[in-house]
Amino acid sequence: MRMRAAGTAVLGALALSVLAVPAAQAADDHRGDTKISNVVVNGGKPVVVGATGSKTITVSFTATDDSGISWAQAILYHGKDIEHSDSGAVANTSDKRSVCTKVSATKANCKATYTLTARKNLINEVAGGWKVWAIAQGKDTDYTKKENAKTFQAQRLAKLTADASPEPVAKGKTLTVTGGLTRANWNGGTYAGYTGQSVKLQFRKQGASGYTTLKTVKSDSKGRLKTTVKATADGSYRFSFAGTSTTSAVSSAGDLVDVK
Repeated sequence: MRMRAAGTAVLGALALSVLAVPAAQAADDHRGDTKISNVVVNGGKPVVVGATGSKTITVSFTATDDSGISWAQAILYHGKDIEHSDSGAVANTSDKRSVCTKVSATKANCKATYTLTARKNLINEVAGGWKVWAIAQGKDTDYTKKENAKTFQAQRLAKLTADASPEPVAKGKTLTVTGGLTRANWNGGTYAGYTGQSVKLQFRKQGASGYTTLKTVKSDSKGRLKTTVKATADGSYRFSFAGTSTTSAVSSAGDLVDVK
């Protein structure tokens, strides 16, 4: 409820700022030749936030109009549309319009920064796909408004460990590799086991440049990992998780094993 109220306040403030242009509401709208393109969120990378942390990101886009660009603004949100965003809406850090730099008589590059914070505008239920609501107005009062100018992923930070034993080990003998996959719990400010996830066991022979996948194992009900392999040569073992739409990719540090 608190997050929804915050979003309503943001939209109300925007409604006062846009003058003759329609306020933040669902559905695209436009008048004239104003366009928005090249929307980039966080350099094109997912926004990954830890259990108690925050992440400040940049959202940039290009706005064009035959008369030049007067102003532009973007809002981040999660949900069906901005009017029904289930986590409210996130305005930029200065709570003002985007900063637009003139490129030519008809084009401007616009950008602003936004902060996503665990237990504030990030809760577990809104991990995954977010959207960018954007609006731009030309100097001739033409405008364009996009309900979903760009989608991006807001992900819970994952952590992964690996430990191979015994060390050292005789060649041909069995190694047991254990570890754990956890991810940020934005609701509780802690990390908890990520259950039922496919994780790759990988090996890098000493002196080699990269890891090779040996097998895939699944995390148990507490996020724990356990498997066995035959020791063949000196090298490092690690677990690697590809990530999901809600959770970041991660690889553990390699555990170097001496094979006798």
